[in-house]
Amino acid sequence: MSMERNTNYTGSNTRGTISSLTEEALLHGVRALCRREPDLRRVVKQFGPPPLWAREPGFSTLIHIILEQQVSLASARAAHNRLIELARPLTPRRFLKFDDATLKACGFSRQKTVYCRHLAESIIGRRLDIDALASMDDETVRVELEQINGIGRWTSDIYLLMVLRRPDIWPRGDLALASAAQEVKQLERRPTYDELDLLSTAWKPWRAVAARILWHHYLSRRR
Repeated sequence: MSMERNTNYTGSNTRGTISSLTEEALLHGVRALCRREPDLRRVVKQFGPPPLWAREPGFSTLIHIILEQQVSLASARAAHNRLIELARPLTPRRFLKFDDATLKACGFSRQKTVYCRHLAESIIGRRLDIDALASMDDETVRVELEQINGIGRWTSDIYLLMVLRRPDIWPRGDLALASAAQEVKQLERRPTYDELDLLSTAWKPWRAVAARILWHHYLSRRR
């Protein structure tokens, strides 16, 4: 759409803290946002609650998110699927066996080939421990991921939002969110990313839920 812990939300949690969104927690967040945000409430009324859009943790998903940078979701999915057909399961060592021509045939640009190879080498060299990310706070996850060439704020945020399912992540630089916000908030122009970041503060501590509602609007309208 550039165009990311294991304790679940429970009603008995008096502080209302959530480490990882579940389907139940997502609906709780949707209800909370709808109570205070008429524009988001209209989206949910028209299209229903958004999907959780959860993804499996690990190397393959990070490859997929890198492929999604600045291209359509369909193009990234097709390239990832072609890669998966060549390597089941897809591991860093298997990925490094593919030459440039093979990856190009899958749909990798030269730049994304470099990025994904650096990711694979970083995992093999133990400079990145993907399994450990789930136990880290949001900012530490960003620091760990963004040390990898080709992984910036949007990619790390999508991993936090969709894979680790943190509830208050706002993926800066997401074009689909900017377009959806313009439509939902009935703005004269598409907001800049700085303006969108400021707008999203009103949706704390459920910014990841608000993002899902806006994506849901964006995709539903375009179907």
